[in-house]
Amino acid sequence: MASNGAKQPLLSGLVDSTSQRTDKCPPNRRRFRRVKSAPLAEFVPSDISGNGPIPRYESFFGGLHQSLKKVAVFLAIYLGLGTTCFYAVRDDIKGKKSNPILDSLYFCMVTMTTVGYGDLVPDSAAAKLLACVFVFTGMALVGLILSKAADYLVEKQEILLIKALHMHQKLGPAAFLKEIETNKVKYKCYLAVVILSVLMLVGTIFLYMIEDLDGIDAFYCICSTITTLGYGDKSFSTGYGRMFAVFWIPMGTIGLGQLLLYIAELFTESRQKALVNWVLTRRMTNLDLEAADMDDDGVVGAAEFIIYKLKEMGKISQEDIALVMKEFEDLDVDQSGTLSASDIVLAQTAPINK
Repeated sequence: MASNGAKQPLLSGLVDSTSQRTDKCPPNRRRFRRVKSAPLAEFVPSDISGNGPIPRYESFFGGLHQSLKKVAVFLAIYLGLGTTCFYAVRDDIKGKKSNPILDSLYFCMVTMTTVGYGDLVPDSAAAKLLACVFVFTGMALVGLILSKAADYLVEKQEILLIKALHMHQKLGPAAFLKEIETNKVKYKCYLAVVILSVLMLVGTIFLYMIEDLDGIDAFYCICSTITTLGYGDKSFSTGYGRMFAVFWIPMGTIGLGQLLLYIAELFTESRQKALVNWVLTRRMTNLDLEAADMDDDGVVGAAEFIIYKLKEMGKISQEDIALVMKEFEDLDVDQSGTLSASDIVLAQTAPINK
């Protein structure tokens, strides 16, 4: 593609002309520099032993910090408004009651997570309509928490899990990052299972000791709660139990939801890896070469080959390629088939000149 008068390959700008050839790199092979958007040395952890911060993750979580604040604000507003509303109609809610304010907060939490034990139920038109409004709002809020807070908490512990699993191996910074990227979803599943197991154990012990349920009934109540089944035959009925439920129920239900999301993500990733492996191991044919030859010059360059393979892997689509090519053509003001600093300047000043 780079021969006389032909357009230069899209990757021509990545060729390292100053680098020396080595025995491992034959003279007829072009060497490419790493793309600047890829992970570089400054993003590699300087201390994997835990003595120093890990810039890559600190930066990532720093970006999520404001999102978590918003989730906390939305949750506080929801619970505050819900508790106030249900307290106002407390006489229209029937069932086993303890403290009016605590019952209102408990009923709001049970409604938000769609558990619905049935130990407290609305008994008037106003209370029923209010419950309808808050159950839909609560489901939306739970979805928001699932996408922000729960994911943050699980990923926050990801590095600790990798260290624990490889405590007898000394991973270098590059190997550590590769391990994270390769098995990221799998580690999320492990952590979600551990967190959910701990929550279920704590809840079972609490019901056994405080609510005076036997072991089977306590575990049964926990399972019906985190799955939002909520038969209502077993529930948190005491004041201390409902106070505990206000914190435990959202964590348990969201923990299970997050685990199911990670499992689905793991299966999707497995299918994607299988497709990538099939694309990379199958034999190339003349039909493949014809399909990869984007400019119809009879030769397939490195850029064309990479684009073709990425398209086969499902990483990009024909629409993606068309959009990128359109941007390239807009920037290539002199229509030379390559981009230079002058092209960028001319492309930026073209609208002004018009």
